[in-house]
Formats: sequence, structure tokens, C-alpha cells
Amino acid sequence: MNIPNIRLLNQQLVNPLFRHPKELVSWMGAMQAQSYSMVKWAVGMRLKSATIQTVEKALKDGEILRTHVMRPTWHLVAAEDIRWMLKLSAQRIISANDSYARGWDLDIPDELYMKSHNLLEKILCGKKSLTRQEITEHFNHSGIEADTHRMTRFMARAEQVGIICSGEDKGGKCTYALLEERVPPMPEITKDESLARLARSYFRSHSPAVLQDFIWWSGLPVSDAKQAVYLIDSELKAEQWKGQTWYIHDACRTRGKSTGHIHLLPAYDEYLLGYKDRTDVLPLEHYPKAFTNNGLFYPIILHNGQVIGNWSKSAKKKCADPEHSWFRQEGVIEEEALNQAKQQFVRFLGK
Repeated sequence: MNIPNIRLLNQQLVNPLFRHPKELVSWMGAMQAQSYSMVKWAVGMRLKSATIQTVEKALKDGEILRTHVMRPTWHLVAAEDIRWMLKLSAQRIISANDSYARGWDLDIPDELYMKSHNLLEKILCGKKSLTRQEITEHFNHSGIEADTHRMTRFMARAEQVGIICSGEDKGGKCTYALLEERVPPMPEITKDESLARLARSYFRSHSPAVLQDFIWWSGLPVSDAKQAVYLIDSELKAEQWKGQTWYIHDACRTRGKSTGHIHLLPAYDEYLLGYKDRTDVLPLEHYPKAFTNNGLFYPIILHNGQVIGNWSKSAKKKCADPEHSWFRQEGVIEEEALNQAKQQFVRFLGK
């Protein structure tokens, strides 16, 4: 089974199917988004043709949103998916955050959370988008102690209970807005329907993958993850490979030319981060060059689906071309193909 080839196709890195950011993010289910600038490239490079303005417009219009969901970390999600995804993961994230807070003497009583929620609804009402700094100033003026750590707790809880989500950028800075004003009401769905949707999104965009990959990506308890796979069993093809059961969704493409391609993947990209075991595309000895033990992921270079190096934006202000380095010096990559990949990134930025 050619795992890298199939993943390149279904992660939309080769012969992409979509033109609009909302379509792509919906297909992926969710896209990890710690780095706000890098996740824009993660979306753009997976579209038929896109500039950074294409992605920023979708964010501005609220078609795609950035929030904490699934695992307690930033993700991009399609607007119509945010409520059921929050409902599926909110209590786990709240419990994890509360446990962390108690360990650092940052516990906040429920009545203070309610006060913070009421204040957020008041200051953001009327489709306002405010930066975290602006919101912090409102908190301090209202008598709510709001240092950096406490604001993290307040904002995270407000996201999880569905009060706030990402708003329109302000001067290049991220903002928050009221979820009710950004996303029209959606019909509620059952937990099983939510589990099925999550599994379907994951396996159609990340196949081939094993159960442990889905558990890692989704943050679901093992029992819920197994139930999710069971619910879409008729849509999955199971194959035995290397002593494990690999799933490929019916909607996946399994044939298509992916050789000769070079990709400059952004930090925290789903191609690497979306799996618990990454050895099929990255040798174990090169793990430290792609990510750290505490979860910091670097921009990486793919060649035929294999991670072979790092790249970064040029340190020279007047130079738009990215810089690069290889994991192995003996590897020979066509300079023209590498330059094409670099130019794709430069064109995306409009430089």
C-alpha cells in the first residue's frame, strides 16, 4: 500500500478538488491552527488556485472559524460544523483546562465564569470584533482580574460553551466575536450523528489511517472513537498492513500520479500532525528536525510524500524566496521543482 501517495491525493496536496476555503476545511473536518499565518497557507496550498486574500476573506466572512476544539488546541473548522464539534468535545476540554488550572493555582469559580460570559456578550454585541488585549482592558475596567493566565482561562471557557469564536482580523491581529452573531442557528444532531460526521471527515481526508491515528487526531475516548468507526463501517475499506488494520474511506482517491512533487508544508500541517505514527512519511531519526517533544512543529519539505527537509521565510526583508535545508545532504532534488514550490508560496502571499 502506497500510503504517502494516497494521503497526498486525499489531503488535497496533489490534484486538489476544491476552489473555496470553506469546501476544503469542511472536507478535512478540522485543521490544526496554532500558527495563524501558517494555517492560511495550509488551506491555500490545498485549493485549485488561491491567494492569501482568498483565505482571509473566508475568515472575515465567518465561513471558516478558528477556535479550540477536539483536542485543547487551535483548529480551523467550517462554520456549519462548529456547534456540533464543540458539543462533542467541550466537556473534555473544560475538564482538561480545569485540571491544569488547579495544578497552577489558577482555579476560577463558576460564578466568575458567568460574570465573564455576561461581560463578553455585552462588549461584543452588535457584531463587534475585539482583540484579546481590548477584551482584557474591558475585564480590568469591570473589576475582573485579568492577567495573562486568567484571560486564557476565561477565553477558553467562553469558546467551549459557545459564546465566542474568531472574529474579523483587526490590523492583522486575531479577534473574538460572538458565535451567535457569526453563525446562523443550526439544527442539533445526536452524539452518534456527530461521531459519524467526525469519523467520515477524518478518514476521507486522512486515509490511509489506523484507529490510533483517529483517536490521536480527534481527542475522543477510545470507546467513542471505536463507535465512530463502527457507525461508518459501510463506508470504509479495511486492509491489513504491517500487522495493523488500515482504513480507507469510499470517497478517497487511491490512484493518481503524485511522483515528482515537492511541497513546502507549513508548521503544524495535517499531513504530519494528523497521525499518531508518522514513520510512513518521516524516518524516526529525523523526528527532532520536524517537531519537538513538547509539540512544536516546524515547516517541512515534502518530496513524493516523504519529509526530507525544512524551510522558512527568508530572513532578508526584501527577499521573498523561502530558505531551505535538507535532512540528508546526499539527496538530490531538482532545483527547478524546488523553485516552483517556492514560487507557489510567494504567489500565494502576492509578492
